[in-house]
Amino acid sequence: MAKWVEGGGAVLAVNNLEVVYDDVVVALRGVSIEVPDGSIVALLGANGAGKSSLLRSLSGLLDVHHGETRKGGITLDGEAVDSLRPAQLARRGIKHVLEGRRIFKELTVEENLRVGAHAAPRDAGDNMTRVFDLFPRLVERRQQTAGYLSGGEQQMLAIGRALMSGPRYLLLDEPSLGLAPRVVGQIRDIIVEINSQGTGVLLVEQNATMALSIAHHGYVMETGRVVMDRPASELLADDDVREFYLGIGGDEERTSFRDIKHYRRRKRWAS
Repeated sequence: MAKWVEGGGAVLAVNNLEVVYDDVVVALRGVSIEVPDGSIVALLGANGAGKSSLLRSLSGLLDVHHGETRKGGITLDGEAVDSLRPAQLARRGIKHVLEGRRIFKELTVEENLRVGAHAAPRDAGDNMTRVFDLFPRLVERRQQTAGYLSGGEQQMLAIGRALMSGPRYLLLDEPSLGLAPRVVGQIRDIIVEINSQGTGVLLVEQNATMALSIAHHGYVMETGRVVMDRPASELLADDDVREFYLGIGGDEERTSFRDIKHYRRRKRWAS
């Protein structure tokens, strides 16, 4: 694994992790990544590559999905944390925004946010102010039932709820999924602003262009393994990444994503 921790700072690290579901399905096969404090790290890969399994491992949600760690581990500032429960990890500063938003639709916007403050109740007031500064739209919707929000507003609420505990690391699983391009741009800018305030971000995204445009470093996963590990700017310029994940370049006759994914050159760069 490449060592790229800037300035020798603190880091959230996954070390040679193997994850299995139901004692049968191997989802992660020796995965190692690092997310230094204050960085944005992009995690790219097709559906089924193991990205969500990695996030579940980091937030303690594997057992909810009948998964378990067989090898390796997770450390925060050099201390093993892979045996901690989700609430304990949240208090250590690791918060996970799940794919599909998962807000409490029957509660109001403000009630959803207050639920997110469980790991840092004493800071709820300051964190609420931070969330409303980041998401002025939520101020307007403060007393509205969350289920009536638009898709973009629900995504903002999901991220805002995670920020209510003042996390050091924010794990984002497909935050742009299903959103209009204009809203995707807003989410992108918000992620950059959150990071500029000192929160590290691990970003799982199918929108590779968006993810790599704001990330400091990137990893590409295939079938449970990390196959590329480089600065985001290098991945953005890499011909294989541009073809497989950005839809740029390559043989113009291969117009379908399925054809591209089975193209012979995949075996060369993923080997």
